Amino acid sequence: MKIISWNVNSVRARLDRLLALLERHRPDVLCLQETKATDELFPADVVRAAGYHAAVHGQKTYNGVALLTREPVADVIHGFPGDPIPEQARVISAHVGGVRVVDVYVVNGKEVGDPKYDLKLAWLDALTAWIRDAHDPATPLVITGDFNIAPGDRDVHDPERWKDRVLCSDPERARLTEMLDWGLTDLHRRVAPDEQVFTWWDYRGGAFPRDHGLRIDLALGTAPVAERVTAVTVDREERKKTSGEGNPSDHAPLIVELD
Repeated sequence: MKIISWNVNSVRARLDRLLALLERHRPDVLCLQETKATDELFPADVVRAAGYHAAVHGQKTYNGVALLTREPVADVIHGFPGDPIPEQARVISAHVGGVRVVDVYVVNGKEVGDPKYDLKLAWLDALTAWIRDAHDPATPLVITGDFNIAPGDRDVHDPERWKDRVLCSDPERARLTEMLDWGLTDLHRRVAPDEQVFTWWDYRGGAFPRDHGLRIDLALGTAPVAERVTAVTVDREERKKTSGEGNPSDHAPLIVELD
């Protein structure tokens, strides 16, 4: 089973790249974040023609998540109970291929000390409470997406520069640790405990060619999933400008393979 997570940064602006990615990788599940489209404007017909079903939780201009699957999904849930900002489309989950897949787009937080940062921490607390209350760590569960948190210093190109800043602050990392302690494994670290690899690079300052990035796109799995993981990779090619496919997202797809 192949699961890909990708912050597409506008599904309509990146449609050619999306179709090319589906053709290249043929994932069983593609979790998208920042689709930036209402459900009505999501290109479901084009996705269907490519051989995929679409479960969509959209929003105009901002946010938006979607699950593209080769098989039909079951028990789709939009959002989650207790969400402090339910008007923002940030979570969609469903059963597919014997696994519960939760696709998340975590609040960015803007900067430490900003009200949006406090909202991020509250949102993470609410998400963790829902995961704990509505799921069982003994069952197959994957939570993947743009977490807007670099778990540790090895996930940051310049830890000193990013120290105590949003995406790398101790309170954010503590929330992620609490989630992991419930019964989840960082699947990338499961297969590559010491590898330094990034999933996001700022558009500015030549960040991508200089590899000044962060690993903020994550895949977390319960023990029944972690035991099956064979590879976790980042498709850096998708972050490059490609002739005929348009400009890239600022995120690269995260690819999880299960036996």
